[in-house]
Amino acid sequence: MFPSQRYATAAVDREIPLAVQLFLWQCIDALPFSPDYLQVFQLSTEDGRLRVVHTQECPDYRKEYLLLSDVLITAKIYVINDETHATMLFCEEY
Repeated sequence: MFPSQRYATAAVDREIPLAVQLFLWQCIDALPFSPDYLQVFQLSTEDGRLRVVHTQECPDYRKEYLLLSDVLITAKIYVINDETHATMLFCEEY
């Protein structure tokens, strides 16, 4: 499980709506197995909706979601677990 101390970088907090951030955390919490330390979310626009592709490497996992959203975003977001806390950041910030 990811730790309860969860953070988002200032850029993520500024550019990604809170509802979307909470959805990404929820995707991790809903995994039916222990999540890898690195979770990857690819956000894009598809037919006026927000498309979220959630992946991890070990174990191999991929799931896609289509969400209704007022804000359409194109971004790649990492969530990194370092055992004491988890941080949500744009891939460019890594």
